[in-house]
Amino acid sequence: MSSTDLPALVDAVHKARNRSGRPVLVALDGRSGVGKSTLANDLVPLLGARLVFGDDFYAGGTHEEWQARSPTQRRANVMDWERLREDALIPLRAGRRTSWRSFDWQTWSGLSEDVTVCEPAEIIVLDMVYSAGPELSDLVDMAILVTLTDQERRARLIARDGEACMTRWLTLWESAEDHYFTSIRPPESYDMIVDR
Repeated sequence: MSSTDLPALVDAVHKARNRSGRPVLVALDGRSGVGKSTLANDLVPLLGARLVFGDDFYAGGTHEEWQARSPTQRRANVMDWERLREDALIPLRAGRRTSWRSFDWQTWSGLSEDVTVCEPAEIIVLDMVYSAGPELSDLVDMAILVTLTDQERRARLIARDGEACMTRWLTLWESAEDHYFTSIRPPESYDMIVDR
């Protein structure tokens, strides 16, 4: 499915919702820089959905701490999975209003003082790399893989974050994403693939 085929994607999500009879969780997964957030911003108003931004639940840690971990450990520990589940996803899937504090990206430590309040909706979209991983598999109703060529993806990351940041990011996270998208969630394991 191409990124311009939004009506087909919207239709597939509505069908998943109609089959479940309760709020559904749609995981928008894919490597960094593929356009998950852009797709989420296009989809959410069309679906009347609520958006959960996975980066709010980053686990934190210094560059040196992450460097000391294996790619498998980086992937497994990058998010505060329990907080994501308990504060956001479980209440929303139960049709309840909820709130959470995001990771403090200004200080790179702890949680922000700002509180995100999220009202219930029939569809919840989770925008996050690893969103279809095993830590959330019992909650995810539909897993969508967003893809883009590596050349375009890296160019986007450089444009967004700068060359130095991109190089530093590659040394830590590319191998973790490689592991995840080959050994844990290969493309054929997703419900749908959206090529950007």
